[in-house]
Amino acid sequence: MPRHNLSILLARVHELGAVSRSQLTRETGLNRSTVGALVTELVDLGLVVETEPDPTRLVGRPSAVIVPSKQVVAIAVNPELDAVEVAIVALGGVVLARSRRPTGSTPTVQAAVALALQQIHDLLAAPGAVYRVAGIGLAVPGLVRADDGVVTLAPDLDWRDAPIAALIGDATGFTALAANDATLGAIAEHVRGAGRGHDDVIYVNGGASGIGGGIIVGGTVLGGVSGFAGELGHTLVNSDGMLCHCGSTGCLETEVRRETLLDALKLDTAQAKRAIESQRGYLARALANAVNLFNPKLIVLGGFLATLLETDPARLRERVSASALRGPRDDVHLSSAQLGGDTLMIGAAELVFAKLIADPAGTQSWGRTALAPSRV
Repeated sequence: MPRHNLSILLARVHELGAVSRSQLTRETGLNRSTVGALVTELVDLGLVVETEPDPTRLVGRPSAVIVPSKQVVAIAVNPELDAVEVAIVALGGVVLARSRRPTGSTPTVQAAVALALQQIHDLLAAPGAVYRVAGIGLAVPGLVRADDGVVTLAPDLDWRDAPIAALIGDATGFTALAANDATLGAIAEHVRGAGRGHDDVIYVNGGASGIGGGIIVGGTVLGGVSGFAGELGHTLVNSDGMLCHCGSTGCLETEVRRETLLDALKLDTAQAKRAIESQRGYLARALANAVNLFNPKLIVLGGFLATLLETDPARLRERVSASALRGPRDDVHLSSAQLGGDTLMIGAAELVFAKLIADPAGTQSWGRTALAPSRV
């Protein structure tokens, strides 16, 4: 029970970013002395810092503020078709540093790992970078097996049965975990972005490698038996459409493409407007199917898909409503992702922090670390 309570307190500090002892007492239902003892333990573990009370607060008894330690971090990695991005994310969900390196061509898993390792080393070796690394989280645009982080299939990257988590973990000595990028985006937006406060959220991401989705039902990520759930990019939206690399015809990600959309947005012609409206219609059809299946409160659009909402919000909502069933369509709202370019980085870090929060006392075996060059 004490370990469980320690986990509850760390989870609240991680989510809120700054909280007083009195607020923790109210939110957890634990008594004041228990909260005090647990906070002291988290401080001793180096996971949180207790700051001085706000001297400008003139009403009531001043209360110290507990914040997550910015020295406790996760390394987030997002391998994509055109680049590999790495970030240092502190407990509390703050992105402290990041690096992005173009791939030049579609990377093999070995090439993506090599680029990631170079960036990890550079970020950890930067002046003043003194971190305690909880682990590495990877947001991968593909089907990632939940139990071992193997990329079963990433079609655009042409990866099959790629053990990317094991490769990076073995090379660095850190625990490495991997999951689908859009699923991690859903977690990030649910915890810290547009979906905060909602328990039924769908996140749909458009990136260089296509379109993916993450689904949260009743506050829980819908993973499926192997972690493959949420592939909204491979739902049928056009029976007369193009052949998809998955083998089907008319999938959402073959009919709604980043390059086509961005090119059309640069032009102010009737043809360009038709192209944009066509893509908006295909997206609306896929979203309506998701509305009918999952009855979400909120659908969050990230990456280039957000443009189809932002350029004409009323039109996209109208087209979703026209295809969805009365009832579910009346419940749902559409929103752009709020975390911007940090969405996938924060989501990948949450993979790592979830394990840390589950066992805060396990950090007693940690030390401060800088990745040895020989390991990279």
